[in-house]
Amino acid sequence: MRAVEAIIDPSGEVRLSEPVTVSVPTRAIVTILEQPFVEDPCCAAEASLAEDWLRPEEEAAWAHLQPGESS
Repeated sequence: MRAVEAIIDPSGEVRLSEPVTVSVPTRAIVTILEQPFVEDPCCAAEASLAEDWLRPEEEAAWAHLQPGESS
């Protein structure tokens, strides 16, 4: 037994994240997770947090860590 990640599109088509080869017709179990597919979870989080990260108060609070800045 092994697990392979997949994406199911709105039409119900299942796309496996990697090639799977079997020698005979083989049963499988598909578990549908209640999470939308995100290409890279890190990028999705960055977009939602960027608004806070780029506020002038945040820039000032972290300025001492920037190259060339002194404290």
